[in-house]
Amino acid sequence: MKPITIEFHDSSKTPLYIQLYRHIKEEITRGTMSSGEKLPSLRRLSTDLSISITTTELAYSQLVVEGYIISKPQSGYYVADIAGDNANREKTANHGLDLSSFTVEGSPYRHDLSCFNFAKWKKCMSRVLNDYSHLLLFESDPQGEGALRFEISKYIYTSRGVIATPEQIVIGAGTQQLTSHLCRILRKIGIDHIAAEDPGYLPVQNIFRDHGFSITKVAVAGDGIRIEKLPTNIPSAVYVSPSNQFPTGSVMPVGKRYQLLEWAKENDSYILEDDYDSELRYFGKPVPALQGLDDEGRVVYLGSFSSTLFPAVKISYMVLPATMLKIFNTIKTDYTQTCSKTEQLTLALFMEEGLYYTNIKKLRKLYGQKLQTAISAFTRFGSGFVTPTNTNSGINIILKVRTKKSPSALSEGARSIGLNVQPAASLTDQDTAALIFYYNQIPLNDMENCIAEMIQLWRTC
Repeated sequence: MKPITIEFHDSSKTPLYIQLYRHIKEEITRGTMSSGEKLPSLRRLSTDLSISITTTELAYSQLVVEGYIISKPQSGYYVADIAGDNANREKTANHGLDLSSFTVEGSPYRHDLSCFNFAKWKKCMSRVLNDYSHLLLFESDPQGEGALRFEISKYIYTSRGVIATPEQIVIGAGTQQLTSHLCRILRKIGIDHIAAEDPGYLPVQNIFRDHGFSITKVAVAGDGIRIEKLPTNIPSAVYVSPSNQFPTGSVMPVGKRYQLLEWAKENDSYILEDDYDSELRYFGKPVPALQGLDDEGRVVYLGSFSSTLFPAVKISYMVLPATMLKIFNTIKTDYTQTCSKTEQLTLALFMEEGLYYTNIKKLRKLYGQKLQTAISAFTRFGSGFVTPTNTNSGINIILKVRTKKSPSALSEGARSIGLNVQPAASLTDQDTAALIFYYNQIPLNDMENCIAEMIQLWRTC
């Protein structure tokens, strides 16, 4: 039996029995007091600490209720057998919860903290918590917070040429969730057919398929989707990425954009414009969005903050034309907003203070340097073995490797040294051996060595 010593804070408003209860609880969770260890009797502890027996009894009773100690008749009080490793409990008690120990398996990749200024984000979030905490006591608007929709409407007009009022903007937790909303809207206007880019982004196509839409694959050329292959005389919707097609990186010229708008008008159809990573263009100016050319209300514009802030922020948005907006307003109350209200308001302040635009400028410069360094490293260390495709934009490079190893095996090899390389077939609808190499999170100074190590690993495999 170890003696229990505690320095009571007489000036504290916390009752003595609570102070004693907390002290013993901490000793147990830290591992200082072991399972099965006997505690001093009520009379003994009250004498040792110069407190009343009632105070000691109240503290012990609370510990018994919570399961930290047990009472054995005619024997006394003992430390309970608490599940969990004492070493881990000691670590938690001394240093707080170690979140890194709960890292999701499958995300062991290198990271570059210089990609985002979390200190400035924290200041904006602190303003929300300190100055606008009353707003957090209510659920978020199903359409998204008005303040954020206002800031988005300003930003996408100046940066992407998108013409939209805050009322036209719908916020959701990722493009895939917004696509589910689109499925419901399209059904209500009699559209059950989707034309998709080939190759194209497979997860979105899967959502349409899961909602019962028929899908037509339309090939992508060097200047975007082949318009002459789109469905005719059938009201449908085409899902396209005209400013940075994934995974080819092709850009649709303005003449072809007008042709696509004409196709939508003539066939009573709609264009779903995914503006994937369009802001992250490193050579030349970003191409304005197709939506800004639309004067018939035929384009739905989709945008996201995942690549321009940090991936854990699952905030995306879409701009609906008038016809679709009317339908959405009739169904939006059937669904709750899944985006964090705190993060929405934080982002609104972040944008209002100009910090988002500053971050975009920083990323363009930094990622542009990373892209050039990566291309140079592949040329230097992988000539004739690895062929990179430079898309001049986005956060990844398409790789083709001359090897008999499967794309999944190469991906696992890269993962073992902390590099994010995915088989292209896992994200696109193509049966291809190509790989998608995400260079954005690799620190610039480590880029060359990382690529050299990866290529050497692949060669020895």
